[in-house]
Amino acid sequence: MLSVLGTVLPIFALIFAGWLSRRIGVFGPQATSELNRFVVYLALPALLIDIVATAQWHEIWQPRFVATFGLATLAIFALALLVRLRRPRHLADAAIDGLNASYANTGFMGFPLALAVFGKAMLTPTLIATILTVCVLFALALVLLEAGLQTERHPRRMAVKVAGSLGRNPLLVAPVLGGVLMASGFALPHPLESFLKLLGAAASPCALVALGLFLAEPRAQGADPQRGATALLTALKLIAHPALTWVIGAWLFHLPPALLHAAVLLAALPTGTGPFMVAEFYRREATVTSRTILASTILSLVTITLYLAAIA
Repeated sequence: MLSVLGTVLPIFALIFAGWLSRRIGVFGPQATSELNRFVVYLALPALLIDIVATAQWHEIWQPRFVATFGLATLAIFALALLVRLRRPRHLADAAIDGLNASYANTGFMGFPLALAVFGKAMLTPTLIATILTVCVLFALALVLLEAGLQTERHPRRMAVKVAGSLGRNPLLVAPVLGGVLMASGFALPHPLESFLKLLGAAASPCALVALGLFLAEPRAQGADPQRGATALLTALKLIAHPALTWVIGAWLFHLPPALLHAAVLLAALPTGTGPFMVAEFYRREATVTSRTILASTILSLVTITLYLAAIA
């Protein structure tokens, strides 16, 4: 319980810092979008390049773990996407909801929690889960989002427009560049690596502060039709995602106990800030996303603690 609490408290503190700063007037109404643009265009691309470029192929090539975490994550994403499309809901917003249900906070919570619970041996699986989440899952969601935002009806022209938009998106260009560097075997010069680490370290804190700024914005009171969506996406993230990961890992790929528990723990993490960054960047409705991040983070104190108690 203490290890989970110690990992989650800084997240709440950063969200609260953003909320309080907006409430007392330190930041204005444009602060959320401007801070988010810093994350999307500078901090997160630097983090993605650093993560992928410095990864060692022989360490991250663990096919059964990749398949377990990847298949479970994509299945939950697809399920949330289909459920939300039946509302009906715009494809772009449904893609963001898919992220809300499947985008585990592996980067900010995964590493310290895995280190505290399992030790250094589980840092490599955490890196694998992070790459799958922030690169593969992100890329899929951005492709669907860009496709949903295009108004061109001609399939070939729409494909060209989508490809052009994706080619200019820093969240896709960065991991591709990192992958090229990793494949080439080129070692990043120390000054460049230090620059990427310094800039990348700002991604999660700034995104959490931006989330707090957004939550502090005044809203109309009254009936809220979005509470059901928040509850659904939170349940998919905290219950369905780890449960499906366990089923796939234990029954389909027969993972060793240590890797199986690591995969389930990583899947049980709350929703990260990635979906909120995307919603703000594309000017989509972000209320459901912000509430899902907050609710899943709070409730994960209970669900993760119960899981850790069960495997102890």
